[in-house]
Order: sequence, then structure tokens, then C-alpha cells
Amino acid sequence: MKYIVLIGDGMADMPLEAIGGMTPLQRAVTANMDALASGGIYGMVRTVPEGFPPGSDVANLSILGYNPRDYYSGRAPLEAASMGLPLDKDDAAFRCNLVYLDFTQKETLMADYSSGHITSEEARELILAINRELGIDSIQFYPGISYRHLMVCKNGPIDMSCTPPHDITGRPVAAYLPQGQGADVLLTLMLKSQEILKDHPVNIDRIRRGKPPANSIWLWGQGRRPALPLFKDKYGIEGSLISAVDLTKGLGVCAGLRIIDVPGATGYIDTNYKGKAAYGVNSLKDRDFVYIHVEAPDEAGHSGRLDDKIRAIEDFDSIVVDEVLRLLKDAGDYKILLMPDHPTPIALKTHTNASVPFVIYDSRAVKTNKISYDEGIGSLKDALYIDEGHTLMSYFITGKR
Repeated sequence: MKYIVLIGDGMADMPLEAIGGMTPLQRAVTANMDALASGGIYGMVRTVPEGFPPGSDVANLSILGYNPRDYYSGRAPLEAASMGLPLDKDDAAFRCNLVYLDFTQKETLMADYSSGHITSEEARELILAINRELGIDSIQFYPGISYRHLMVCKNGPIDMSCTPPHDITGRPVAAYLPQGQGADVLLTLMLKSQEILKDHPVNIDRIRRGKPPANSIWLWGQGRRPALPLFKDKYGIEGSLISAVDLTKGLGVCAGLRIIDVPGATGYIDTNYKGKAAYGVNSLKDRDFVYIHVEAPDEAGHSGRLDDKIRAIEDFDSIVVDEVLRLLKDAGDYKILLMPDHPTPIALKTHTNASVPFVIYDSRAVKTNKISYDEGIGSLKDALYIDEGHTLMSYFITGKR
């Protein structure tokens, strides 16, 4: 038996007047996801337990079968694992976004949490410049992908309040700056970064080309080194993980999954959808499980771009899901788990902890329903509801609740 998990990050949403009271999932054309829902078991699952931030770290940890109450250690340490950065047990890792702050208003605004989805090449130059100026023995900055980077503090504190920048798009930042023990160090670094970035050649060139500059770092998502039991030990199968996002890849590293890098995978609507599907199915030749994560719907949700979100959902359906199903035709028995990790509503531009629709499709027991895959699944007569999201993986693999 082969097991394929298909994650459309942030696909779930809320009804929008702009599209007649439908959600983007309901508006999008999703023939392949509808077919999986019609032929499978469906329901709603809560991936973010009460009291936890509704982030992709918590949600994907749950989906992989790990109870966040036992294993959640913060977002940045997972990204450090993906980047191959060893953390000592007392090190504090922080996510370091390159953001665009609008200083021209009465109050400084979070204009763009991604600096216009800055390229990894441009971002690398900026992060290395920051490390040259601000890095010391106990504090180092490490370049990642696009706007997503890391700072590691030796023996650093983590008990402060830090806000994800994608939660405050368009808002004044003053109320969301770091607070608590050690926050003064973070604030100092953020302010000093603005001086370094202001006249950097990369930003001058971006402004010349009409693109937003990456004019500040934003530190958040702090935590210490995680310790997860291996996925193979939990479920008796070996697997792989595909994602363009260091966070998700880091979860895979910590779970002992093989990480597959797909050329052209960007984490946005220009990602290599077909490549993710092809590499994923190909990985099943020597392993029995693959987790394919697509970030694009989430990024569109954070940006508040309805057209982009609908396009990302439709591309996920017509390219990723379609290609996976096509390539699996002669692969023997298989099961597919299809779902978002969490909602990223267009109207809110951030995550919520609402339950999300899932489908489990078993090629050995195809049903003959007529179901649309969207948030309305939960109201159907045969819909399941799973309150503890970390139990879904076991149900997917074993068929037992």
C-alpha cells in the first residue's frame, strides 16, 4: 500500500461577498478534488488545539501525527533543522523575515511581510550584510528562502511575545513589537537592520524596478531544538516529504522523512506544481509514504489576493492532484489524504484555528457519491468530525479510529 498526503496550505476560507457568499474553494473549479471527495471518506478535522497559535508549524505537526501538546517547540527550530543548522539545547532560534515597512505614514505600517516575495538571491545578499554588521559570537543570521531567514542566539531567552508579520499586514507595527524578557535585544537588532538595509544596492535596485524594498528584519517564531520520535517508528513505514518551505521541510527532517527538493519549487503561485507531483509519486518506488505540501494558497490568503488564491487552488487541483492521480494509475493500491493545514481567510489575511475539510481516498474501496470538496463537507450526513487532529494520520494509515 502506498500513502500520499496532499496539503494545499491555507486553502480553507470563509464566505466572501465578492464571490456571492462562496468561499474560494467553492468558487474554484476543482474536478479532481471533487472526485476524491466523491469516492472517499470525508469530514472535518481540527488541526490546531485550543491554546496554540494557528500556525503552519502546529497544524502540520498535527497532520503528521504528533500531538502539539507534547512536541511543539516553536517554528524557527524546525526551519533550522531544514537548513542543517545544529542547535544546542539552550540555543534560541528565531524566524527572521525580511519585511517592507512603510515609514511614510503617521504610524509605521507593515506594508508587506514578504518584501514583495523577494528572490532568494537578493535576500541572501541582505542577510549576509546584516550578519556582517550585527552578527557576534552569540548571535548569527542565516539566509534561507525568499523572505524567510533565521537568527540563532546562543543561550538566548524565548519567553517573550513576538507577532508573526503576516498577521499584521497593513497595520501599525508599534503594538506588535516584541515584548518581554530579552525583547530589548530584538528591538535593537530590528532598528539597526533598518539602517543597514536602507541604502543597500539590492534595495536601491528594487525601488528602481518598482518593487518594495526589504527595509527591515522582523524577528518572531522563537523556540528551542525539538525532539520528535521518528515517523517510521510510529507507523512502521518510511517516507518522504516535498515542500518549498523550510518550516515544513524541518518537520520532515525531525520526523526522519527523506526531504526531496524539487527544481523550481518557490512556495508561491509560480511554483513547479507538476514537478512536485512527479517527484512525489516517483519517491514511492522505494518508500511507501509521501507528504506533498503546496504553499501557494496560503501566500495568496496572507496577501488578501482573491484571484491569486482561486488560481492557486485551481492549479493545485488541475496540476498537482491531477498529475498524482494520473501517475498512480498503474501503481497498485494506494490511499490519498487530501486537506489544507488550516484556513487562511482572504478577509483576515492570517490563519485561524477553524476546522478544515479532509478526504481519505482508498483505491481499493471507491465510493460513488457526488460530493464537492469544500468547507461545506462538514454539514453532509456521513461526514466525520475529528477533534484531535494528531489522530488523523493513524486513522489514514490504519483505517482505525
